[in-house]
Amino acid sequence: MVAGGGLIADDHGHSVRRSRIIAANPGLQERELLKLAGMAEATAAALRERGVGEPTASLAAHSAVSVFQVAFARWVADASPPGLAECINEAAAALRALAGRDGRGPG
Repeated sequence: MVAGGGLIADDHGHSVRRSRIIAANPGLQERELLKLAGMAEATAAALRERGVGEPTASLAAHSAVSVFQVAFARWVADASPPGLAECINEAAAALRALAGRDGRGPG
């Protein structure tokens, strides 16, 4: 996700404008969700091609897309954000912390 985010990281202003336009238009919101679902499926397919089984491939792919969504939302909401890569890394760390080391969650 960090590598993919690098494609848009240099144009924060454009991403903010795009995000606001999508937020104001239900049809564009639906299209954005379809794009994200496609990204998750493509990622899961790539993982399966590399030998990752189910449900691990789908869980990893959907988790990665969720991390990107949360990071991107933070990045465009902040007038002076850290870099997109940093937002992605922080969101991924939060997900790992939520899962906990043993996979049973926090605590």
